[in-house]
Amino acid sequence: MIERTGRDGSNRTWISEIAVCDREVTGLETVAKRLYEGMFLVDSAQAAADWEGTLSAINTILQRADAEVVSMRKWQERKLTYDIDHKSRGTYILCYFNVDGRRISGIEKDVLLSEKVMRALILTTEKRPAEMIERDITGEPAVTPDAPEAPERAKAPEKAEAPKAAEASTVDESDASDDLDAAPEAEDDDTDEAAA
Repeated sequence: MIERTGRDGSNRTWISEIAVCDREVTGLETVAKRLYEGMFLVDSAQAAADWEGTLSAINTILQRADAEVVSMRKWQERKLTYDIDHKSRGTYILCYFNVDGRRISGIEKDVLLSEKVMRALILTTEKRPAEMIERDITGEPAVTPDAPEAPERAKAPEKAEAPKAAEASTVDESDASDDLDAAPEAEDDDTDEAAA
């Protein structure tokens, strides 16, 4: 506590704010770490050549922010929509980590300064269902309840289209006979097609 004398001569007592520094809790303030999802984009060629070095670069960025890594895995390798740093392919690394929310801006700044990480997107997981987060952490593919029915639905329209195509061919033949009566030039074209 700090005692100060005001302009009017009265003594006032102030409670000073205590700063949190490097995860050490000092005074009355505590740090609440939350779970965040980070998607880091790295160069595919560099990741293939030095996978451990790429993961250690991301770990270093997160350790500087005093984050606790829960899970880190390769998500996908894809062709980029547009070139980033003259690179057309990228590897996405999905990472879950616990960190104080005030440290996120530091992580984003470190990504900008990093030579290995091209881009990063960091989101909070508060609004995501726990099942989805658990699947992402374990690397299981997302299963939808309609998954077994989806191929059947896709086949059903194809079967329905086949009779429609047969009906269309019979309609085309009747239209062709009408065209034969109306235009003698069309008759010559149809006979050439029939001969072929």
